[in-house]
Amino acid sequence: MSFVQPPRYDVAIVGARCAGAFLATLLARAGLSVAVLDKAPAGTDTLSTHALMRGGVIQLARHGLLEAVVAAGTPPVTQTTFVYGADAITVPMKPQAGTDALYAPRRTVLDPILQGAAREAGARMLFGHLVTGLTRAPSGRVDGLVARNPAGEAVRIAADLVVGADGVRSRLAHAVGARTLRASEAATATLFGYLPGVNGPGYRWHFAPGAAAGLIPTNDAALLFATTSAARFRSAFGGDAARAFPALLDALSPDYGALVAAAGMQGKLRAFGGIPGHLRQGFGPGWALVGDAGFFRDPLTAHGITDALIHADLLAEAILGGGGPAPLRRFQEARDALALPILEATEAIASFAWDLEAIQEHHAALNRAMKAENAVLAARAPLVAPAPLRLSA
Repeated sequence: MSFVQPPRYDVAIVGARCAGAFLATLLARAGLSVAVLDKAPAGTDTLSTHALMRGGVIQLARHGLLEAVVAAGTPPVTQTTFVYGADAITVPMKPQAGTDALYAPRRTVLDPILQGAAREAGARMLFGHLVTGLTRAPSGRVDGLVARNPAGEAVRIAADLVVGADGVRSRLAHAVGARTLRASEAATATLFGYLPGVNGPGYRWHFAPGAAAGLIPTNDAALLFATTSAARFRSAFGGDAARAFPALLDALSPDYGALVAAAGMQGKLRAFGGIPGHLRQGFGPGWALVGDAGFFRDPLTAHGITDALIHADLLAEAILGGGGPAPLRRFQEARDALALPILEATEAIASFAWDLEAIQEHHAALNRAMKAENAVLAARAPLVAPAPLRLSA
């Protein structure tokens, strides 16, 4: 078989969503040669809660990307309301680390911003490229990948490091045999609908035994999601999203049904059937994982984009520090120290094995984990120009 032979890259990244595109931006800005491959065409949407937590906003601001999110008309989130049964608690957003609001951009807004930043920094963005396999040196070390381009041609990419940012079902993680360091049992089924013209000052999270919902203001609409355990979604509703969505909302408050009726639904109702969380081995000979490929937690805590941006920054630091086993091990240790408290709190919330008193305790644990995360970000030094890559060390 003949291959199209592009130049060799310092880093090849599989996946051009939040983690992959952001990592590419940071590495290319520092002068590394970077190729990013994604099987989807440019500009495609993806399922998401959209919500950025404080750490994600800090990351975008720190690297000069928040202004574009705001300029795209993303509404500022100035408060968060937690509703526990009939009791509501509203928490205003306080200024922190140069940010005074949260944001929840549509993925058709955020992803192109991150991908454009990567391209502007010099990364080569290869959309419509399906990665079909890895290449290895005689030692067994990963030294590149093989993909099929939009014309159906086989393309070989040689790279000193291959990064999997290809999502929760990462084919790269499977190909390298990445070990699962921690597996979660809880999983929710989450049903997503967009309400055009609905806006508000903040996030709204609503909890009652067996059900939860969220209302998240985003670009030109609000995302309304309803969720229950994946097991209940199958047993009580037969996996029927159209049947489950109004039933779950009614169990929380009749106000949601009135809101949907008044606003109308934008597009189709979308469903995520539920996948248990995981924390995977973060690196190996010639490869690393970032984003959901390395760490996935249930979407009920809406922390995925924030995790992706933070962990991409940690991995960029390791790669720019030479990329050898020692800095990559420090990346994994730093990632795990932040991720495990998030995973544990999310697992407790997603289990639905709580009453209204216990769920507030779980949220307090999640808040402590996020505050610790923000403290780490506030203390981080700017990324510096790369040391010579020592990936084979």
